[in-house]
Amino acid sequence: MDGETNGGQQETQAQQEAKADGQEGQQREAQDQQEVGGSAGNDYEQQIAERDKRISELEAQVAEAAKNAETAEQLRGEIAEFRQASADARIDFKLQLAGCRNVKAARAILSDHGDDVDKLKEAEPWLFSAGGGNRAAQGGTTGLPNAGAAIDTEKTLRHWREVAGLTDRDEKKE
Repeated sequence: MDGETNGGQQETQAQQEAKADGQEGQQREAQDQQEVGGSAGNDYEQQIAERDKRISELEAQVAEAAKNAETAEQLRGEIAEFRQASADARIDFKLQLAGCRNVKAARAILSDHGDDVDKLKEAEPWLFSAGGGNRAAQGGTTGLPNAGAAIDTEKTLRHWREVAGLTDRDEKKE
């Protein structure tokens, strides 16, 4: 009989466990139903509102990042322009130091010579003056008298009268 009692107890225990499992399942279903309706519905609306708020925050961050990207791109463009202008000015300066007669013409053909001023000067000597870029070595005058030099105005006046074909006698007759 002990075997029958044990068998009956096992059946009773299995039935109780099944009832407990069934009750737990029912309790879960009831909780799920409460979450969908009643107070859980307010939580759901609150969660949706929070998500909408978070979405708008993220959209604002995306817009901010886009503005920053546009600003960064614009600044990169300006930097590139300044670098190009600086490189152009540097080349112009090198050409002027080399004694270039026409910087614009030299710049037009400089790329054919690897952007090297010395190679350009070798290949196109007509574009450069013989004295190079050193103005002091070129000599020349300003048209003004030398500082500290004695000026003989009478001699200069006589010289210009002779050039004009006038003599001292012609001047006295007038």
